[in-house]
Amino acid sequence: MGLTVGAAVPAVGFASGARAASRTSAASSAASTDSSLVFDPNSYTELTTSITDTTGTAHEVVYHFYKVASYVANPVDATYQSLNVSVPVKIDGSVVDASGAPILFANQVGGYMPSSVANATGIGGAMGPGGPGGPAPAPAADSAASRQQLALAAGYVVVEPGARGRSLVDSSGTYYGTAPAAIVDLKAAVRYVKFNKGRIPGNVDRIVSAGVSAGGALSSLLGASGDSPVYDSYLEELGAADASDAIFATGAWCPITDLEHADMAYEWNWGANLLSSGSVVDQTISKALSSAYGDYLASLRLTAKGFGTLTARNLDEYLVRTHLEPSATQYLAALSDADRSTYLATNSFITWSGGRAAFSWADFLTHVGARKKDTPAFDAFDLSAPENNEFGTGTTANRHFTLYSLRHEEGASARLDSDIPAKLHLMNPKYHLVDKVNENRSKHWWIRLGTKDTDTALTVASNLAARLKNLGDDVDTSYYWDAGHGADNDPGDFVKWIATVSGYRS
Repeated sequence: MGLTVGAAVPAVGFASGARAASRTSAASSAASTDSSLVFDPNSYTELTTSITDTTGTAHEVVYHFYKVASYVANPVDATYQSLNVSVPVKIDGSVVDASGAPILFANQVGGYMPSSVANATGIGGAMGPGGPGGPAPAPAADSAASRQQLALAAGYVVVEPGARGRSLVDSSGTYYGTAPAAIVDLKAAVRYVKFNKGRIPGNVDRIVSAGVSAGGALSSLLGASGDSPVYDSYLEELGAADASDAIFATGAWCPITDLEHADMAYEWNWGANLLSSGSVVDQTISKALSSAYGDYLASLRLTAKGFGTLTARNLDEYLVRTHLEPSATQYLAALSDADRSTYLATNSFITWSGGRAAFSWADFLTHVGARKKDTPAFDAFDLSAPENNEFGTGTTANRHFTLYSLRHEEGASARLDSDIPAKLHLMNPKYHLVDKVNENRSKHWWIRLGTKDTDTALTVASNLAARLKNLGDDVDTSYYWDAGHGADNDPGDFVKWIATVSGYRS
């Protein structure tokens, strides 16, 4: 992407000020929130870029690029607690009025690591793991443009927030980006955008989040937990804007979430699959976790048309019929007759009849092959998993967050640290969808996952989708056949979906 600077306006600087007051009312929010959080609509750089859409058509887009030094009054680390806003003003020579456009709120968190936009010089410059100045995220597999760029070319406003992450350590050795820092930061960024209604272009009542992997989990959590009071003390401490943090719609790709049950789900799903080395994981541990997953699944009381209540006994059939066979069918139907014949000859476990694919769960698992993670996959016995670091605290880098792993290492009388249960609630969308059903959640959901994604269990996304459907939400779920972790095979469709659910007409 070639960026050329047009008319530049000096970037605005925001100084830290007094802590924001607790939310009171929309009418008093401007008076009660620190003035440093007022967005300056006249402080931007005008840029021109060429964006190629998913049909291969290139569009010249002129846009205003805003840098916000911090979206909270009392930042812990403004390098990460900052955001950028991109607003299209001209597309292919035609003037664009984005004042009523939906807002894509795209985080670039990966592995619960820190993400920064501080050094970005244009849209798509958000940086995931690696530190400030790192490379921009890779574009979608079948597109020459990122999700953010496609949204900009469609006439949407794009907000790219940074967020603290688990690896951040200060000079005293204290970890200051572990749970729940990332979700608190993203909520604060949403509040900043909503507080600046009428100053930031776009429709703040049509914010659509997007994220991949851990970023997908955070996107799901952001959508599920809108305006939940359990985050208020954290937001007040940061001096977050006095506004709502509820969002309109949620996009989540391969969301790695529900961490306290993720080890169970992983073994139920991939327990029989070999590691890439060809070795078998400890089957005693795998079967114990898999068995426990059945009890957890029953507690969710999920139902699905044609299956009734989902249990450990019918979940495999549900996954095959509801997600996996439709995924294979879509993939095969898109191939030429010759390519389809070749694929089916190589993958004889699939029966192709009447334009539909059919196969068994056991054959599907064999087709996927090696699992990526040993057992336990997320709360590692030796505290080596990224998620162990996510639940670190103070100068303690890594902690157990499940009783199973803790007691395996420390004995049957061991107890989780007292703050862990509350932090698990803060980090799990299921808490806001099952335990404490949140009426301020997103009501529109876009959920995607690759069928060969062994970074997580395929059940995590399907359970999330099933619960949302049970609550009556609008849910668009699709699994990408033979795709791995982080796949995004239909980015153009996502951009169109935003227009559909938001009712936007450019």
